[in-house]
Amino acid sequence: MAEMSDSNLAKTTVIQQAIASCCGAIITSLFVTPLDVIKTRLQAQSNPFYKGKCFVYSNGLMDHICVCDNGDSKAWYKKPGHFKGMLDAFVKITQREGVKSLWSGLPPTLIMALPTTVIYFTCYDQLSEALKSRLGKDDEHIPILAGSLSRFGSVTIVSPLELIRTRMQFRKFSYKQLYLCVSSKVASDGWLSLWRGWSSTVLRDVPFSAMYWYNYEHFKKILCEELGTHEPTFFIAFASGAASGSIASVITLPFDVVKTHRQTELWECETLKSAVPQRDSTSTWAVMRKIVAKNGITGLFAGIIPRLFKVAPACAIMISTYEYGKSFFSHLNGKMSQHP
Repeated sequence: MAEMSDSNLAKTTVIQQAIASCCGAIITSLFVTPLDVIKTRLQAQSNPFYKGKCFVYSNGLMDHICVCDNGDSKAWYKKPGHFKGMLDAFVKITQREGVKSLWSGLPPTLIMALPTTVIYFTCYDQLSEALKSRLGKDDEHIPILAGSLSRFGSVTIVSPLELIRTRMQFRKFSYKQLYLCVSSKVASDGWLSLWRGWSSTVLRDVPFSAMYWYNYEHFKKILCEELGTHEPTFFIAFASGAASGSIASVITLPFDVVKTHRQTELWECETLKSAVPQRDSTSTWAVMRKIVAKNGITGLFAGIIPRLFKVAPACAIMISTYEYGKSFFSHLNGKMSQHP
């Protein structure tokens, strides 16, 4: 993103913001998916998954619940391998299984993550503009408010789709069977049952977004002043995104641990046909107490290093690509307004 004069810049439209966020989501998933595939394969090697075991596979944009059925299901994590580390795993998987295996699980990510990301980033920009006109351009509360509200909205809209996606992934339903399953669930438990798990997702994602956007805008402003530029370069956006994503991921990690625990526990109960825990025992605070009682406070921060290795590059790639896309359209709009 080369620095250009303000006269060459024009506001981006909602459609252009949506296109930029869509491109960012695709590029992020393409870069980060191999990291999580390798991490999962290393995990399976050191601690083999038994039948009915569930784990969360995440590639920077969204989570997938994976259930181990038998030896040849989901071959991308069940194939035996003797890897010495991430680089060794990368080389051996590529040689033995082909490059495509490093992008296992990508299609469902793109189907679900693209609309979520488009809603989230577009809403953030639109809310930021609306709040700037009311609160003033330099108000420090704008990133917090816009980030929280946009994430709250995207999580709420996509939550029923997430439930449907996990049902399809788990049982391989046809669309007719899926419709019957969802309609019977609504009939027995009401419409709100489609938002099950929404609260723990909101508790993790809304604070993450508030901290992420506040720190991102803060770091971006500081770096722009240091480098003497009015518009963030690709490097500024990348560095700010990585730093703010790391801070937010560490602080919200306990809620991520709880969400993972609740997801895997419910799926393992259903897989192994054991009693599903009572709702009171699966509340966010009840699960937190259970984890602390079993593993201490450190249990709430389990997996902090893998999370940082995944979240930091994902945030950096996503925001820098998004900013680059907006900058491209902004310059394009400026040129078109000068040459009608």
